[in-house]
Amino acid sequence: MSPDSSPSVPYEAPELRPILLGGPTAVGKSAVALLLAERLKGEIISADSMQVYRGLDIGTAKPTAEERRRIPHHLLDVVGLHEAFDAAQFLRRAQQAVEEIQGRGRVPIFCGGTGLYLQAWRQGLGSAPPADAGVRAELEAMPTDERLRELAARDPVAFAAIDQLNPRRVIRALEVIRLTHRPFSEQRSVWKPDRATQAGEFFFGLVRPGAELQERIARRVDAMFRAGLVAETEQLLAHGLAENRTAMQAIGYRQVVDHLRGAANLAETIETVKIRTRQFAKRQLTWFRRQAPVDWVEVKSGDSAEVTVVEILRRMKAKAG
Repeated sequence: MSPDSSPSVPYEAPELRPILLGGPTAVGKSAVALLLAERLKGEIISADSMQVYRGLDIGTAKPTAEERRRIPHHLLDVVGLHEAFDAAQFLRRAQQAVEEIQGRGRVPIFCGGTGLYLQAWRQGLGSAPPADAGVRAELEAMPTDERLRELAARDPVAFAAIDQLNPRRVIRALEVIRLTHRPFSEQRSVWKPDRATQAGEFFFGLVRPGAELQERIARRVDAMFRAGLVAETEQLLAHGLAENRTAMQAIGYRQVVDHLRGAANLAETIETVKIRTRQFAKRQLTWFRRQAPVDWVEVKSGDSAEVTVVEILRRMKAKAG
């Protein structure tokens, strides 16, 4: 991509096909999605498992009120902290949003780093069994290292790919294994045919040089704390954050909760959030590269969001013939 690229030539997304935009946290997806939506008369569908919760604003880098005025956003603030949310609900709501957006003659643009949600849209959901309260309670009572040992023994593929710091996902994988007596990884790999490829959807992933991404993560975390992440977390705790197992997995909030409970001082907490976010970004990249046929767009140092949008439009035009 060249900074001299010009976005002056209009481009119409063929047949209002959905566009998927993924990649690691802090890579710049939101800014690109906003400009892309403006260029293509699109609307944005959030594919972020934490932005669905009302009140989780600063720590999830949720689009601002001004950004939402610029472009309509969907699947933000759709549930409260007392409610559960999963990929199945995302899929139902996303389908409705896509139909409504296309009905208005506009382009649906998925934007987010929750790879499972984007894969659910592309391939549907597998037939994994529903939660079993007894099995789940037993797994939740197990020490973390014991759960990980069981997962490694029963499904090495899932063990290697899963976020081992996320007990919710580890517990779900083991729950499915125990209920079906089959590897979790096998059940996730036989989802429905890739309907996105069949329908000609565009799936782009943004990537930056590692050192630059780490610097962007550090700046973002510092900005979140300056914006009031600690105070926001205190308010959320008063409204049930600690009781929501999914929301409590959000990086930033769970570390601030530990800080508020006296486990670490503020400086240590900020550094821990930076470390956890870098680790998360690495896992996101690994997941996308293993699970999805993504068309990667390298964002070079100094490239603006506009330059990236120009490159995406160029590739879309080439693919559309």
